[in-house]
Amino acid sequence: MRGAIMHKVRIAFSLIVGLSLLSMARAEEARLLRFPDIYQDKIAFVYANDLWLVNSQGGLARKLTNHPGLEFFPKFSPDGKQIAFTAEYEGSQNVYVIPAEGGEPKRLTFHPGGGPVSERMGYEDMVLDWFPDGSKVLFRSRRETLSAWVGRLYGISTKGGLAEPLPIPEGGLTSFSPDGKKIALCRTFRDFRTWKRYKGGMAQDVWIYDLKSHDLERVTDYVGVDHFPMWYKDRIYFVSDRTNTSNIYCYDLKTKQTRQVTNYTDYDVKWPSLGPDAIVYELGGYLYVMDLPSEKIRKVSIELNSDRILAREEFVTVSEKVLDYNVSPDGKRAVIGARGEVFTVPAEKGNTRNLTNSSKAHEKYSIWSPDGKQIAYVSDKSGEDEVYMVSQDGKGEEIRLTTEGNAYKYAPVWSPDSKKLAYSDKNLKLYYLDLDSKQVTLVDQAKRWEIREYSWSPDSRWIAYSKPLDNQFSTVFLYSLDSDKNHQISTGFTNDGEPTFDPNGKYLYFFSNRDFNAVLGNFEQSFTYNRTTKLYAVTLQADSASPFAPQSDEVEVKKEEKKEEGQKEGKDKKDKEKKEEKVKPIKIDLDGIQDRQVGFPVSPGNYFGLRAADGKVFYVSASVGGLSGKADPETTALHIFDMEKRKDNVFMSGLDGYDISYDGKKVIYKKGNQIGIVDAKSEGSVKPGEGSIDLSGMQTKVNHKQEWEQIFNECWRLERDFFYAPNMHGVDWNKMKEKYGQMLPYVSHRSDLTYLIGEMIGELACSHTYVGGGEYPEFKKPKTGLLGTDWEADSSSGYYRIKKILKGENWKDDLRSPLTEPGIEVKEGEYIVAVDGQPLTLSVSPYSLFVNKADKLVTLSVNSRPGLKGAREVTVKPVDNESELRYYNWVEENRQKVDKATDGKVGYVHIPDMGGNGLNWFTKQYFPQINKEGLVIDVRYNGGGFVSEMILERLRRIVVGMGSSRNAADYTYPGAAFYGHMVCLINEYSASDGDIFPYYFRQYGLGPVIGKRTWGGVVGIRGFRPLVDGGYITCPEFAAFGMDSKWVMENHGVDPDIEVDNLPKLVMEGHDPQLEKGIEVLLKKIKEEPKKLPQRPGYPEKK
Repeated sequence: MRGAIMHKVRIAFSLIVGLSLLSMARAEEARLLRFPDIYQDKIAFVYANDLWLVNSQGGLARKLTNHPGLEFFPKFSPDGKQIAFTAEYEGSQNVYVIPAEGGEPKRLTFHPGGGPVSERMGYEDMVLDWFPDGSKVLFRSRRETLSAWVGRLYGISTKGGLAEPLPIPEGGLTSFSPDGKKIALCRTFRDFRTWKRYKGGMAQDVWIYDLKSHDLERVTDYVGVDHFPMWYKDRIYFVSDRTNTSNIYCYDLKTKQTRQVTNYTDYDVKWPSLGPDAIVYELGGYLYVMDLPSEKIRKVSIELNSDRILAREEFVTVSEKVLDYNVSPDGKRAVIGARGEVFTVPAEKGNTRNLTNSSKAHEKYSIWSPDGKQIAYVSDKSGEDEVYMVSQDGKGEEIRLTTEGNAYKYAPVWSPDSKKLAYSDKNLKLYYLDLDSKQVTLVDQAKRWEIREYSWSPDSRWIAYSKPLDNQFSTVFLYSLDSDKNHQISTGFTNDGEPTFDPNGKYLYFFSNRDFNAVLGNFEQSFTYNRTTKLYAVTLQADSASPFAPQSDEVEVKKEEKKEEGQKEGKDKKDKEKKEEKVKPIKIDLDGIQDRQVGFPVSPGNYFGLRAADGKVFYVSASVGGLSGKADPETTALHIFDMEKRKDNVFMSGLDGYDISYDGKKVIYKKGNQIGIVDAKSEGSVKPGEGSIDLSGMQTKVNHKQEWEQIFNECWRLERDFFYAPNMHGVDWNKMKEKYGQMLPYVSHRSDLTYLIGEMIGELACSHTYVGGGEYPEFKKPKTGLLGTDWEADSSSGYYRIKKILKGENWKDDLRSPLTEPGIEVKEGEYIVAVDGQPLTLSVSPYSLFVNKADKLVTLSVNSRPGLKGAREVTVKPVDNESELRYYNWVEENRQKVDKATDGKVGYVHIPDMGGNGLNWFTKQYFPQINKEGLVIDVRYNGGGFVSEMILERLRRIVVGMGSSRNAADYTYPGAAFYGHMVCLINEYSASDGDIFPYYFRQYGLGPVIGKRTWGGVVGIRGFRPLVDGGYITCPEFAAFGMDSKWVMENHGVDPDIEVDNLPKLVMEGHDPQLEKGIEVLLKKIKEEPKKLPQRPGYPEKK
C-alpha cells in the first residue's frame, strides 16, 4: 500500500517537474511575428522570413518552410487546405502553394518580375488573396508595367499556366467580395513605405471595383492613409491612421457609414488579414485576433522553438566590406577598417590582428600615427561618436580621447609629432585634440557646409584646412596653434581644396578650380566646365623662390680639399644627428601670401587625393564622370610629381583609391577587393595586383544580436544628428528609441531589423526616410529569360501565341527586343510551340522554359499555326528584364497618339526621373520636337533626382529675336528655344524632384499643370549612409521653402490646375484622360493664342 502511494507521489512529482520544465522552456513569448493569416483554428505567420503555423488560440508554433530566401505573405485557401505565399526558392520572387499542414511547395509563377527594387517599393509576385472559388491565387506584380511605382493584379491557377491580369490597369492591396464579382482595393501601393501620418498625393483610399462593368466607387476620402481593405459580408474593414495611430475601421455597405473599431494609441495595426470568421493582425510585434461578427479582440500568445540560426555568432570574412585603409610609417603593415572593425594586416609576414573586435561598436576612419605606435579611429562604443586610440600591436586597452558626444565625427588626422589629432564633426566644426592634456580646441566653424579637408604642418604648429564660404566656394585657411588665430590664404574667388603641407615647410599645396575651358553642348549653345582643377603651391616664406622658378645649368668648379682622417665617420655622425634633430618651427609669412601662388606644370584635369612627401606630390586623376557613366575613356590614375625634376609620372592606373606612409616611401592602394603596398617611385609604374597583401585573415566573430543593436542605435543617432528639423517634427525621439528598441531581442533576421528601424524612422513623418540592405543568406539566383513579348493563351488549341512584340532600339543593350533583331523573322500572332526542343503547351508557364536562359542562345520553334508540324527554328538571345522596353513602348505610343491627335502640331516629352537617365530621355525627345507649336511635358511616374532646375532652365528660354542667312531657314535668338505653349502632366507618382519640377513649372508661368496631386516628398538626402553589415540608412537633410518663408510641398504635394483622374474603366478602353486633357488644352491655346515666329522682313536697299 505504502509502495503504491509512493509510486503515485513520484508520478505526481514527475508531472509537476515536467510541467515546470515545459513552462520554463516556453516561458518567453515570441515577438516580431509578421504577415499573419487565419483560417478557423489555424494561423499562418512569418517569423525570421519562414512560414509558421499555430493554433488560433495560441501555443507552440510549428515551422512550415526552411529556405535561405524570403518566404512571406501566407494566405489560406478558401477551404483551408492550402497556403499560397511568395518565396524565393528558385531565385526570383514567385507564387507558391503548400499544403496547410506542411509539405513540398509547388511553384505557380516563373516570371522574374519588373527588375530589382528597394524594400520600400515592396515585393514581386506578392500574394494578396485567393479567388473565392479557390481556383486561383491573386497576386500583385510589376512584370508588365511601365514603372516600378505601378503594380498590376493577376490571377494564377493552382494548376499552373499563364497568369491572367484582372481587368484593372493597376492595384494594390485587394479583397474580393463574397461573390467574387467585385473587389475592394487600394488603387495605389505604398505599404512598405517608412513614412507615417502621410498625407501626400499617394495616400491610399479604399475603392470598390466591379470586375465586369469596370465601374468604380470610392469608399473612403480621408486626406491620409486608408488601406488594407477586407471585405466581410456587408462590411469592409480597413486600416486608417486618422488618430495618428493606425487602427481598424469598418465601412457599412448598407448605411455607407464608417466607424472606428480598435483604439490603439501606441503601436500601429500592421498587416491585418481576413479569414472566414476573424481578422488577425500584428500589433507591437504580437498577433491579435478579432472575431467576427462580434469584433471581440484577443491577443494570441505564441511560443516557438527556433534555433534562430541567423542570430547565432559566426566568423565572417570582411575583406569585401573595406571602407578605409592606411599604411604604417615603415610600410610593413596596413591598418584597414572593415565591417566596423580595425585590423592591421602584414605586407608580407605575420598575422592579421583585429584591434577592436567588438560587434557592439562601429569603428571607422582608422589611421596610423607617424611614430608608428598608435592607431586612432572614431568609434560609437560609448553610444556616441568619439575619438579613440589603441596600441598598434593590439596590446593594452584602447583609450577614449574625446567625451563631448552628441555629434557625428569625421576622420581624425595625426600631427607629425604624434601628439595631436585634428578632426571635424557634423556641426561644421573643426577641432584639434592634445593627447597629453586631453584638451579639445575649436579651430573654426563654417556656416555653409562641413569642413572635411585638413592637414598638419611638419612642425605640428599649424593646421591647413578648406572651409566653405557663403558664396559656396571653398577657400584655404591656416590656423596657428600658438596664436589661436585663423588666416585666409586663398582669395575666395576660386574653389580651393585639399591643402597639404610640404614636409620641409616651404610650400603649401592645394587644388584649385581656376582653369577655364568651356565645353559646348551638341544640341544647344550651352556650356559646362569639366577639367578645371590644377595643382598649386604657395610659398610659405616671402623670400622663398617659386618651386618652378627658371633654372639654368652652370659649370661647377670643384675645389681641392684635403681629406682628413675620420672625415667619413664624422659625416655619418652628423647625418645621424641631423636625422634625430628636433623639427624646427616653420616660418610662415602671412603678408602677401595670396600673391605667392604658383601653378604646377601639369594640364588641368579632374583631380583629387592630394598627398605630399619629401620632394614628391601625389594626386589622382580621373575621367569626367557623366550622369550615366564615364564621359571619357580615361582611367583613374595615381600620379607622383617629382619636385626636383619637375616631372609628372603616372605611377598606377585603374586603382580605386590610395594613401601613403608618413615618410612617403610607401603607397597603399585599393583596387576592387584587393589592397596592395608598393614602393613610391617617381619614375616607372606599377600595376594593380603588385604588392598585394593577403586579406584572407580579415575575419571577425560577429555577434549578430549585438551588431543589430549597434545598427539600430546608429540609425537612431544619425537621424538625431542630421534630420533637417532639430525638433524632430515634434516627435519625442528618445521615446521612439525606447519604444522600438524593446523589440531588438526578438530580431532573428536582417529583415526584422530593417522593419524595426523603418517603423522608428517612419515616426518622423517625413519623406526619404529609407533603410535597407544588409547581410542576407546567399543562395543561387538563376536569371529567367524574356523575349520582349506579351503572351496569349489559345485555349482552343492548347498552345501559346505571341500577342504583342515590344519595339526596341536594338543598338542599346537595355532597349534590346530579342524578336525584332535583324534576321529574326517572328510576327505577332504566331505560335511558339517549343523552346530548346521542349514542347510549350498551356499546361506549363511559358516562362518556366526560359529559367536560367537570360543572355544565352535559345532555339525557338515558331509556327504560324498551333502545333509542331511545319514549325521553323529561330535562335534568339533573351533578355533578363523588360522594364525599359515596356517604358520605351509606352512613351512611343503616347508620342504617336499626340502627334496623330494634333496633326503634328504638338510634341510629347516624358521624363522618367530627375537623374542622368531622365536628363537623357528629355534631351532625346525635347530637341527633335523644339519647333512644335505645343509641348506636353509629362512627369507622371517621375522617381525624382536633382536635375529639375536644369530642365526648367531650358524650358524657360524666351525667344527675343530672330536671325537669318541667305540660303538657310530662319533661327531664333537664343537658339534651341521653344516658342509655343506647354502643359505639364502629373500624377501621384510624380515624386521628390518630380514634385519640385511641376511646382516651379507653374511658378515660372510655363503652363497649366494637369492630372493628380503629386507624391509630396521634398526633404532631400545626400545619399545612402553605410552601416557595418553593408546596409544603409538615409537622413532627410534638405527641405524646401518658398520666398514667403513657408515650407512647401512636403507631405502634401503639388495640386494640379486641372484635376483629371485616370479612371480604370477609361484606361481599360485604351484612353489616357490626363494626356487627352493635355492635348485638348494645348489645341485650344494654339487656336486662341497662336504663337508664330515673325516672318523675315524685306531686304533693305542701301544705295
